[in-house]
Amino acid sequence: MTSTAPATNRAYRRLSVEERRSQLLRAALTLFAHRAPEDVSLDDVAEAAGVSRPLVYRYFPGGKQQLYEAALRSSADALVLCFAEPPTGPPTERLGRVLDRYLDFVDKHDAGFSALLRGGSVAETSRASAIVDEVRRAAAEQILVHLGVPDPGRRVRMMVRTWIAAVEAASLIWLDEDKRPPADELRNWLVDHLLALLAATAASDEETAKVVRGLLALETPSGPVAELGRRVLPMLGDAGHLL
Repeated sequence: MTSTAPATNRAYRRLSVEERRSQLLRAALTLFAHRAPEDVSLDDVAEAAGVSRPLVYRYFPGGKQQLYEAALRSSADALVLCFAEPPTGPPTERLGRVLDRYLDFVDKHDAGFSALLRGGSVAETSRASAIVDEVRRAAAEQILVHLGVPDPGRRVRMMVRTWIAAVEAASLIWLDEDKRPPADELRNWLVDHLLALLAATAASDEETAKVVRGLLALETPSGPVAELGRRVLPMLGDAGHLL
């Protein structure tokens, strides 16, 4: 009697070049998400993808460094998308949704995110640093869109980039503190932080003051600006003797 090969073998399909490359990148991203680059080997990637080590080299002849940078580029593209939000509705509510997506990304890529932003990794190169800087600049441009500033001056741009750096730092501290406080509390605090920076900068920069006036016109009585005002104004009353 002639034996018949199992159906699972007959169903095997050879992947195209692009499909195989995507498969390897997905495996690498899963590993880099929760482990520092130096703790991930090509053998780990091959095992996670269910392929041989030589096959990984065939698609990434530059070895782990090339694979890491490709995975980093893929993650960077996903991170930039976190900041994309339709420019409608109150700006602070848009910002809250942006931060929700950003913190969700940080949560799901904790160790990899930390290793990436702290630097000092053996996988860090000028190309990797340039990719990270691209994310920061793209994030700043998106925040400026939400603030309604298509052509910002030096002070406004510096203020927004300062806030982006603070968000990064807060994210790293949040990971160090076992993701406490809860993400929604951190999000609200980061929105308040930007509002405080806007107010402080507006006090000495007319362009920023114009941005604040435009932002206030779009806010609602129940939104973050009003809520922050209700919490802060009583404290300012105690400082009346300084005015």
